[in-house]
This record gives sequence, structure tokens and C-alpha cells, in this order.
Amino acid sequence: MAEWSCGSGDRGQSAVACETQMVLLSGINHVGVLTGDTDRFLEFYSSVFGATHELFQEREGFKLTVVWVGPGAELNVFELAGNTEHERQVPMFGRGRLDHLALEAASVDAFDEIRQRLLARGATDGFVTDFGHILSLFFRDPDGLEAEVCVVNPDAQPGVHNPPGTPAVRYHQ
Repeated sequence: MAEWSCGSGDRGQSAVACETQMVLLSGINHVGVLTGDTDRFLEFYSSVFGATHELFQEREGFKLTVVWVGPGAELNVFELAGNTEHERQVPMFGRGRLDHLALEAASVDAFDEIRQRLLARGATDGFVTDFGHILSLFFRDPDGLEAEVCVVNPDAQPGVHNPPGTPAVRYHQ
């Protein structure tokens, strides 16, 4: 079992999260995503996030590539001939069971660098939301997958939770 160290501020846990002392999980292992172009997907995630990858399987009409996005966290990227699911774009909360994913930046400096890289590609409008305990930046990858990059908010105030659309003061004055 994983033991959480509450109060250390390392992950910006809320008081409710700190009430749970023992968890049977250590996090998310992977998220499976569909793409129409594995090479384009890999170029984006390696250039913007520094992610690495390995081709796991390839056969007629099927390719599985694992993209490592952090210690113990990966995207399982599937390219299937004739499958057009990756082309579907619908509004948030209308996308099915998995609506979006959030990647965690290693630090505020890493978050700032990722933000600049995403802006340079036109993959984000650059708006940073202050949710209280985290800062969040939404982006769209080359397949149109809406995702976000988060980082622990160094300016967080205990117990303060802000609604979506709250501008982060350090980015929007």
C-alpha cells in the first residue's frame, strides 16, 4: 500500500485527500488513446513534453506504441487501419467515459516551458486556470484530443478551490 505524506505540500493535496492515509493504488499506469498517425503523435509528444516511446507491436492494420510521459505513467497509442474514432470531436462531457487526460508537469519551470512550446505550435491559447491547489493549461494534440497540463500551484491557499475559468494571477494580470 502507498502511504501519503499529507501536509508536505508536494502534491497540493486537499484536506479531504489527506484524510486517506492508505491507498491500494500508486497512481495511473496508462491511458489508451487512438491516433490516425503515430509518427505525428510521437513527434508532438516528444517535442513538447520530452516524452520517449517504444514500438510494442506492429502487424497488418495495427500498431501499438507506448509513450512514457512520466515515471510509471504511459500513453498506449493505438493506430488501427480504418478506425476513425480519433477524428470525432464533441464538446467536453460529451466524449464518452474518458473525457480528457491531464499530464503533470515536473515543476513550475517545466510547466512554463511546456506552455511556451504549446503556444509556439498553436496547440493552446495559453490561458492558465487557477483551480486553487493546481494550475491547469488545456491543449489539443494533433489528433484533436483535448488534454491539460497541471502543476502544483505554488501560490495555493489551503482550502481555496476556484471554479473553471479562474485566471492564474502569475500568468494573467
